[in-house]
Amino acid sequence: MKTVGLAAALLIAGVGAAPLEARTFLETDALAAQGVFNLGLYIAKNGYPNEDQCSLDNVALRREWSLLSTSEKKDYIAAVQCLSTKPAKTPAGFAAGAKNRYDDFVASHINATLSIHGTGNFLTWHRYFTWAYEQALRTECGYQGYQPYYNWPKWASDPATSPVFDGSATSMSGDGAYIAGRNNTCIPATTLCQISLPPGSGGGCVKSGPFKDWKVNLGPVAPVVADPTTNPEFTGLGYNPRCLRRDISKDAAQGWTKDSDVADLIKNYKDFYSFTTRMQGDFPNGFLGVHTAGHFTNGADPGGDLFVSPGDPYFFLHHAMIDRTYWTWQNLDIKNRQYAIGATITVNNEPPSRNATLDDTLDLGYIGVPSITIRDASHTMAGPFCYIYA
Repeated sequence: MKTVGLAAALLIAGVGAAPLEARTFLETDALAAQGVFNLGLYIAKNGYPNEDQCSLDNVALRREWSLLSTSEKKDYIAAVQCLSTKPAKTPAGFAAGAKNRYDDFVASHINATLSIHGTGNFLTWHRYFTWAYEQALRTECGYQGYQPYYNWPKWASDPATSPVFDGSATSMSGDGAYIAGRNNTCIPATTLCQISLPPGSGGGCVKSGPFKDWKVNLGPVAPVVADPTTNPEFTGLGYNPRCLRRDISKDAAQGWTKDSDVADLIKNYKDFYSFTTRMQGDFPNGFLGVHTAGHFTNGADPGGDLFVSPGDPYFFLHHAMIDRTYWTWQNLDIKNRQYAIGATITVNNEPPSRNATLDDTLDLGYIGVPSITIRDASHTMAGPFCYIYA
């Protein structure tokens, strides 16, 4: 049937004219391929969840950054830069530091952080958030493509050499300027050092690539750098312009984002609660998890700040990979996982709260999209969505 051809189409899309290192077929990718084959079979048997809105004929394909052509990478970069020139929708009375359209996304994440991490809505809220960003790039800045992702396992051995971080004109910019004599980074906080990451070879302002002059206007809220530029408001929503800083970390990448780490997460954490919890880390037991390790792969300011991390444009490639991992996990057992949910509505259930439900609302604040439910965001070919991953 035509629908089953979805799997073959994705496998073909996954090679193309990619660099040799990007063609390495990892177990993570094999699991994604198996998942999309399952999806094709499931749709062939049960039909599309909303054929009038989304089918094989119009489904968007999100690809890894290294699989994009030079012109596609430059188009994406230009659209991100364009978004930072558009006026903000966030009222100044709510976030004085939101000076442009890109800042709307940062302000939304800051405001929601304590209700979207360690909670039952973590995966679906960030799925909707990343999709809304993709739509803004397309509808407001003329971007013709879709949100790319950064496949951590392909580059875990040396992320600074990846096409995302190599500092070239087709990268998301490289490392920060080297700052000597820095102490280790403590996670989750300097006052609670459960995991200690040694400094990398950066730490200062990004010195190469398209975002070397990028301005971070909001935050910090929970800085990990030793010399943060303090925000004038305790919420982090005040105006605080500064450079984009990075400290690319082999230790974070090699420690928790290898192929074996991601494959283990997908294969061995079979219920929603254990899957989402393992993904986000177990700090008291020294486990960073792919989510936090992905953030500390770039680290510094604002990437290492849980609240303000979208201020670094790499954030959206990272969270697209989070979403791809979730999507793969769902597709491996569609019947039981498509609308699975677990966890409560407070961070790590502190203070104790009720369980999250599929009818809970996902609100992105002033970004400009309507509120939807977790149920709406649980299927990438239903609700407002129509996309899959290569």
